[in-house]
Amino acid sequence: MTLLRRFGTLAAGRATVATLTLGLVAVTLVSSSPASAQSAQSAQSESSPCATPVTSAPTGPATVSAVSTPYGRVLVVGSGDEAGCSLYVLTSDRLHALQSAPFACSDNTNPTGAPCDTVLWPALLTKGAPIAGRGVNPTLLGTVTRTDVPFGGRVKQVTYAGLPLYRFFLDELPGEREGANLFDPVTSPKGIWYLVEPGRGLPARGQAQLQLETAPVGGTGPDMTVLAVSMNDSFSLFPRESFPVYTLSTDRGHTGACRGQCALNWPPVLTTGRPEAGPNVDRHALGTTVRPDGTHQVTYNGQPLYLDSGDAYIPGIPGISGPASINGAGVTSPWGVFNTLPPLA
Repeated sequence: MTLLRRFGTLAAGRATVATLTLGLVAVTLVSSSPASAQSAQSAQSESSPCATPVTSAPTGPATVSAVSTPYGRVLVVGSGDEAGCSLYVLTSDRLHALQSAPFACSDNTNPTGAPCDTVLWPALLTKGAPIAGRGVNPTLLGTVTRTDVPFGGRVKQVTYAGLPLYRFFLDELPGEREGANLFDPVTSPKGIWYLVEPGRGLPARGQAQLQLETAPVGGTGPDMTVLAVSMNDSFSLFPRESFPVYTLSTDRGHTGACRGQCALNWPPVLTTGRPEAGPNVDRHALGTTVRPDGTHQVTYNGQPLYLDSGDAYIPGIPGISGPASINGAGVTSPWGVFNTLPPLA
């Protein structure tokens, strides 16, 4: 059993596990001597190759391949020590393309104390053009220059359909997918991590499940039971948690008006195939609409559904620990008014 898994079995609970795990990674990288840090990294690379942090510039080209999973075919690292490790994209990284803003996952300060782009979600770096492995569309492979890595300098990160690719530090071994559909409050701005389908580079969301959630409005108001969607599919620290979904007043028919900057603040609820109805959710009201980028957005009685990035949280990490709350109900935005849906609306 690996070190991270041993932490996962402690009786201290998920919150402490998260803090201990993140702290362990940060302390190992920051406080150790160069020799001991290198030794620790080598040992981790052998036992948990997918969790290995990035500590230096790459020495050769990265390869990206595709494998079959319950989410369909998805991208993985195609060669080297991390071969087979799952790859992810972050929705809020689109802000970099929209506004030339910093990457959402960077070495900037965050509530965990560990750099996002080298420790929590190690960036897939490459020296030279990346190589398209089996099942990968070579025309979608590219690179972006990063200057925000903790070890300094300019490095190239692999992109797919324009979005940077990352591993996840809780994926210890090939075939693990703890980062799938993870609603992340750590990145700045907050976003959703998705596996990537190789055909067009779209999120490999899998089947969305709609259910009910009861939480206080605004965190301190009265409890309200509303329609919600299950996220964080395999995230061991906070698995299959539900988050409220919202409709937008300016949507007309099945056409979602929330795009660009709006979709970063209010991510569309995506699905692969028909969404699934949980207990006390009207399955006949569920449907989908195709967004301009080709993704399928869940609808309820014909209304496209969205998440509120302000609802994202992970218990046990100061500043983003929750608890669950409904923060988007009745919010007036530049794009319209967002509202929750009551049971059997």
